[in-house]
Amino acid sequence: MPPLADLVPVLALLALLVTAYRHPSGRTEATIAVAAATATVATGIVSRGEIEAALRNLAPVVAFLATILVVADVCSRAGLFTAAAGIVRDVSRGQPVRLLGGVFLLAAAVTAVLSLDATVVLLTPVVIGGAVAMGTSSRPGAYACLRMANSASLLLPVSNLTNLLAMPHLDLTFGGFAVVMAPVLVVVLVVEYAVLRRLFRADLARSEVPEQVPLAPVVPRVPLVAVIVMLVGFAALSPFGVEPFWVSGSVAVVLVAWARHRRFLTVRDAVHAAHPSFALFVLGLGVVVAALSVGFLGDAVARVLPDSTSYASLLLIAVVATVLANLLTNLSATLLVVPLLAPLGTAAILAALLGLNIGSGLSYTGSLANLLWRRSLARHGDHPDLREFHRVSLVATPLTLVAAVTALALVT
Repeated sequence: MPPLADLVPVLALLALLVTAYRHPSGRTEATIAVAAATATVATGIVSRGEIEAALRNLAPVVAFLATILVVADVCSRAGLFTAAAGIVRDVSRGQPVRLLGGVFLLAAAVTAVLSLDATVVLLTPVVIGGAVAMGTSSRPGAYACLRMANSASLLLPVSNLTNLLAMPHLDLTFGGFAVVMAPVLVVVLVVEYAVLRRLFRADLARSEVPEQVPLAPVVPRVPLVAVIVMLVGFAALSPFGVEPFWVSGSVAVVLVAWARHRRFLTVRDAVHAAHPSFALFVLGLGVVVAALSVGFLGDAVARVLPDSTSYASLLLIAVVATVLANLLTNLSATLLVVPLLAPLGTAAILAALLGLNIGSGLSYTGSLANLLWRRSLARHGDHPDLREFHRVSLVATPLTLVAAVTALALVT
């Protein structure tokens, strides 16, 4: 049995997980995060230097999170997501299967460029509203957004906070990461799409809705150009050691200034969009997991992890990461498992990311994005059925994870 002091960070983590699930007010969220971190520090399990190192490693990731959320919010307010969804609707010509394919690819693109939170919080409501307006089922599109929020977050370091947390341990640039993960993502997309087509065949087999007159959606040019420039900036500046938050922060400042000039966003709106309470929550989580890593939990995980990068080892790493993600959330699991795998090199860490990203789609607690997706649907009166969620996740996640690990083993 672990010493009493070791139980404090465990209880602190449980408090943070319950907070993430219940999603209270920002003030409550921040208060619990500070309390959990303070209680953990008081045990003395982690030294001051270890705490400072954990916060120093997390700071650039949290800064990126805050700025990319602002970028995504301005894009949403400007109508970029609505315009993109409108183009998908027009191209589908009233055919449910084509509509699913379009939403699937759109969700993958939004996740890759603007991160998974933008997909579940901003794109999902647009997709649901569009399906309702067309008179077709919203379920295939909603689940396409959910699955892509996790599984399509493999492509770029900025697609998921898990990737950013792992980058300091990888011998890869922004472009190098994309080159390695691109073929893996292609395999993932094929498997995920095939599963969704199969599971929602009844919804997709319904008679086609009358083809609507194309509305020629107006694509807001400034946000679109800003996102493109941001993506180029990530790739161009990464080899020089420039952290992604400098790029996303600069683009956020430009977009906020533009939006204020157009009078559809205030400074207060921009601050709210950055979710500072969640940034504090992530920092508190980092302190708690740092304590768990040097305690009995870190020792237990280290004993389970393999000491090679054979195919069987990569598969085991992905499975362990999946289990940890669904027990602790993928952010907590990343902070715990990636440093332990660093001595094994790039292939091992990338295998862990497959479990942390794809595997987190197995349950609601696997990823904060899953919980945000659930709340997003509930706010729009479309309460997701728990049984249907697991019907999809228990089929799609294992198949996709094995396929992804196989692809990774072939390219590394």
